Amino acid sequence: MRKLVIPLLLLGLIFTGCSDKQITQREVSLKLPEEKSEWFKEAKFGMFIHWGLYSILEGSYNGHTMPDTSFANGNSWYAEWIKPRLEVPDDVYNALAGQFNPVNYDPDSWVREAKNAGMKYLVITSKHHDGFALWDSEVSDFDIMNTPYGKDLIAPLVEACKKYGLKYGFYYSHWQDWEDPDGALPRWCEWRDDEAFERYWQRKSLPQVQELIEKFDPDLLWFDTWDWKTHITPERRDELIRLVRTYSDKCLINGRICYENPGDNIDFLEMHDNSYPKEMLSKPWQTPATMQNSWAYHGKDYNWKPASRMLRYLVNNTSMGGNYLLNVGPKADGTLPAPAVRRLREMGAWLDVNGEAVFGSEPSGLAMPDGVYSTRKETSEGKNLYLFLTRPMASVTVPAVLSGECKVVETGQPVEMTVVEDETEITLPENLFKDDSIIVLKCRL
Repeated sequence: MRKLVIPLLLLGLIFTGCSDKQITQREVSLKLPEEKSEWFKEAKFGMFIHWGLYSILEGSYNGHTMPDTSFANGNSWYAEWIKPRLEVPDDVYNALAGQFNPVNYDPDSWVREAKNAGMKYLVITSKHHDGFALWDSEVSDFDIMNTPYGKDLIAPLVEACKKYGLKYGFYYSHWQDWEDPDGALPRWCEWRDDEAFERYWQRKSLPQVQELIEKFDPDLLWFDTWDWKTHITPERRDELIRLVRTYSDKCLINGRICYENPGDNIDFLEMHDNSYPKEMLSKPWQTPATMQNSWAYHGKDYNWKPASRMLRYLVNNTSMGGNYLLNVGPKADGTLPAPAVRRLREMGAWLDVNGEAVFGSEPSGLAMPDGVYSTRKETSEGKNLYLFLTRPMASVTVPAVLSGECKVVETGQPVEMTVVEDETEITLPENLFKDDSIIVLKCRL
């Protein structure tokens, strides 16, 4: 049976007697109070999940595997983009819904892995660019209910996040939608005229965003544009922000709602994929990052980054006041890839020992030598400076006077310090660097 496609926003207007024009002019602040994003600034580390119909293909189709330069636009590892990049016909791709049956999906175990890794929040692709929704959507039939699995995937994940105390949010592709006849397409495909896109915008995009908020009450929404030409004008950007603010007084919005012109009403900036800024930013921010090359599960992408490197990205971002949103691409059956689980557990083990230097900390503001990052935090013991040593070194010079003790966080081993004018020279023990782990020092300010 065809689902109801009247936008949910309009349903409310029918019963209140208001017009569509009136709802867009409703008095609601487009900006959340800054304290609403405090949890995000303190969280530091989150899990990104890319999962959908594309997971079935695992980066390969019809004898071709991404990246494949025999296709005009096939030179990409991103398996979630397999449809346009390997030119999978619409009917073939959309028919994958008839195969999607993640019988091994265990959201409780997913969230446990995230929590044990030290992650404080989770973001999942509720609808990626292919237009397929992982929840029971009243707006579109192209959703999880029309698969052999036939059960909402988002609801139990939300419950697991609540159970384990993780904040949660949803990636929602508000601009591109390859299944909808009026949704935007990749730049090498047909350009939808503005009238057509507006139909998609009002019929599917806005109503599904409202649906996600009303059904699941997310802590953040992760929208996605880049530095391509898009249909997301400042007017549409603000219309979407207004909708979110109307239905939620807590939901954070990221800067990729309109990457080239996010405006002043977003809650945090979103970097490009695997991009790490070199300087402090004015707003809270995060880097979305992959464990390998692809975001979605790619059965032939063996380019797994070591946990030690990903921890370096985490402390780099932490030292500059940013977050690290690390992706996992589950398999189509609902299981997490073994290399991803191992890395999550390795990172969690390191954070279990050294997390005090990361969580709830802030940038120190001190210029550190190459290979050293720093944060500061006030605890019941007093004011502390934390140094992350990412490579072997004999000593490190801190451009500040450290008057208290200094020790290795993991072992409690004391470290010798010498104050010379307005600097402190820290002499490091010879046996400190036994492997490629990041060594963390705790120094009293």
